[in-house]
Amino acid sequence: MVQRDEQFYLVRHDVLPESMQKTLEAKALLERGKVDSVHEAVQKVDLSRSAFYKYRDAVFPFQAMVKERMITLFFHLEDRSGTLSHLLAMVAKSGCNVLTIHQTIPLQGKANVTLSLNTSGMTQSIEQMIQDFKRLDFIDRVEILSSGA
Repeated sequence: MVQRDEQFYLVRHDVLPESMQKTLEAKALLERGKVDSVHEAVQKVDLSRSAFYKYRDAVFPFQAMVKERMITLFFHLEDRSGTLSHLLAMVAKSGCNVLTIHQTIPLQGKANVTLSLNTSGMTQSIEQMIQDFKRLDFIDRVEILSSGA
C-alpha cells in the first residue's frame, strides 16, 4: 500500500460542510466533558454517528494543530538603562515570541526578570540562546525554570 504525505489546509469555518462543522462541535462537547459519549454528542448537534466517525480524525480546530513549545527563563540583571530592551531584542532575533514578562523592582542595582516564551519559531537551539545570554555583561545569571510542549 502506498502511503501518502498528509497535507493540511486552513479553511474558514463558514465554508466547511455542515457535517464537518457539527463534527467539530461534537468533538468540543466531548473534550470539555459536556457529554459522556459520542452518541450523546452527535444527538446534541444533530449529526449522524457515521458522519462523526468519517470526519473526527480529519477535521481539527486551528489551535489544536498549532504546536506551541513554551519555556520560562529567569534572569538576574544589572539595573542599567536599556538592559531589558536589549534582552527582548535578542529574544525576538532568536525567533521566540514573548508570552509573559515579570520584572521585580531593582534592589542594590539588580533586578529579576522572568520571561515565558513560545519557542515554536526559534531559529537556533535553546542551548545556544542561553549561551548567547550568558555572554552579555549585564546578565549575572540565567536559568531555565520550566520547559515543555
